[in-house]
Amino acid sequence: MFAPKKAKRRQQQGEGGSSNVFSMFEQSQIQEYKEAFTIIDQNRDGIISKDDLRDVLATMGQLNVKNDELEAMVKEASGPINFTVFLTMFGEKLKGADPEDVILSSFKVLDPEGTGSIKKEFLQELLTTQCDRFSAEEMTNLWAAFPPDVAGNVDYKNICYVITHGEDKEE
Repeated sequence: MFAPKKAKRRQQQGEGGSSNVFSMFEQSQIQEYKEAFTIIDQNRDGIISKDDLRDVLATMGQLNVKNDELEAMVKEASGPINFTVFLTMFGEKLKGADPEDVILSSFKVLDPEGTGSIKKEFLQELLTTQCDRFSAEEMTNLWAAFPPDVAGNVDYKNICYVITHGEDKEE
């Protein structure tokens, strides 16, 4: 009895067309994005504007942000940035990441014993001397987010998970 309604709804959306952005995320992730959106939307009008961005960046200590930088940020969206657009933008950014198994395979090349970890010094040397070199600040941020264990090993499986899912695995 309900099949015709579903079929009708699918026709209205267009087969394979714009899927619901909310289905891309778990409920807890949507809640976190909503909290972030609320923080950024400084004037609480439901739209993130250049002024909102300027204000939130100022609260984080970035006081001299150029107007053209703010303009570029706002122009990343196709129109006014309401919560749905904000969520869609994150969905598009996450889609750009390689699948977890591809990233994991890349790390496994550096881990011939299959331990699931790499020495911090080795990873730091690679990241600061090869291709898109990490800055000292980026390395500090990496180690803050993924601290090595007492033996100096970095859990690359957790890094892969966070890159593709956006949060730490709950073990």
